Amino acid sequence: MRLRHLLRAASAFVIGVAGTLLIANPAHAAPAFHLPFPCGQTWQGNSSNSSAHVSWEIDFNRGSTADADLGDTVLAAAAGTVEVSAHQGSTNGYGNLIVINHGGGYYTYYAHLDKRAVAAGAAVLRGQAIGAVGNTSKPGNDISPHLHFEVRYPDRAQSHIIKAVFNGSTFSYPNASVTSQNCATSYDPATVCGSGFEVIDSAKLGSAGTANLLWKGSTGENCVVTLKMANVGTATATSAFLEPQGAARSTDSGNFSYYAGPVIRTSPGCVKWGGSTGGSSYTSAFEHCG
Repeated sequence: MRLRHLLRAASAFVIGVAGTLLIANPAHAAPAFHLPFPCGQTWQGNSSNSSAHVSWEIDFNRGSTADADLGDTVLAAAAGTVEVSAHQGSTNGYGNLIVINHGGGYYTYYAHLDKRAVAAGAAVLRGQAIGAVGNTSKPGNDISPHLHFEVRYPDRAQSHIIKAVFNGSTFSYPNASVTSQNCATSYDPATVCGSGFEVIDSAKLGSAGTANLLWKGSTGENCVVTLKMANVGTATATSAFLEPQGAARSTDSGNFSYYAGPVIRTSPGCVKWGGSTGGSSYTSAFEHCG
């Protein structure tokens, strides 16, 4: 029994030139990964000039200027559990990093984020907003805003980065233009809230949708949007609310086909926020005490 187990585990690898360990046929079927950006957006992926210079990683941009992508919404490429959500400090150049464990040995990495919207241990849906594009890195490392993306298998070793597959098609390395089919919802919460808003928190509402909290630093405003991911296009009970500490709560509630909100309030202090859809609801504590 033990020998069969070892042979089965070894079948995922081959030995390359000079003894290098290479990924061959994975022992587990990969999740159905999608581009980590909202539905319909087109991004330019670059592996040959990526920030970490490791095969199969991808740096993504879509704007015409160096800072055009700053604050753009980043989505989970597949469902899973957040294993890492932290700034890496001087340990490496990833800056604000989220790592999602998708099971079966598959992990996705989202680096240099301006904002992280999910905490370690959180379960996330495919298409859930998890953060915003940024240029965070280690001290002294000056980079332009972009999303650094990786898929690793069968563990988190950097030598185990594998080719990314989006919507069933392998990324055309080293460089390609890719349009997102990550369409569990057809709306970007930042677009719903308006220019200048970035996703700073997100909560999964069962499998029915997500509640999303956004922030606009230039005006000191928060925004809440509840996005439906089930019964999309059919009017069902959906709500979003925002309550600045010491002030009355504002709520948008009704039978909506796509989303509830945006609920926008000036909130210089702490806020309580949340929403509901499909019979699931979320209410935060007073937090994000800017």
